[in-house]
Amino acid sequence: MDNHHHLNPILEEIIEITGQNPNLCYQCGKCSAGCPVREFSDIAPNKVVRYLQLGLYDKALESKAIWLCAGCLTCSSRCPKNYELASLMDALREIAIKNGNKIPEQNVYKFHKSFLDPIRLFGRSYEIGMLIGYKLSSFKFMQDMGFAPETLLKDKMGFFPHVI
Repeated sequence: MDNHHHLNPILEEIIEITGQNPNLCYQCGKCSAGCPVREFSDIAPNKVVRYLQLGLYDKALESKAIWLCAGCLTCSSRCPKNYELASLMDALREIAIKNGNKIPEQNVYKFHKSFLDPIRLFGRSYEIGMLIGYKLSSFKFMQDMGFAPETLLKDKMGFFPHVI
């Protein structure tokens, strides 16, 4: 018998994806105190969890915080409850895309997509394909172009993908 039958469908999905219930967080704030991207975000990581605890799912799903999370696991290592907050952020990004929520950090989303698309196609990362995909989708054609000659001359990126 499903022991989550009384929960909101988004909360059920979070629990299914992460194996964790955000309601177990007691808001000590250690995750936010150590977060290296906190200063660039609209809200602190523990506030994302608090929105979920209060049932404000769209506020959590449409926050910049879930897109700016670097997945560095600093939050998880500091949590006295051993809550995997980085895993929650991944799940929230997945749910936001699936549900059609507004994505405030479009270029971060485009970068994620351009990274994952070549993996779906070739079974592994393909850096040139990823860069081309990102540049075309974000219209940031000249950004970082100063690194291109050195990177290509040092053979750091292959022109053709390796297929698995």
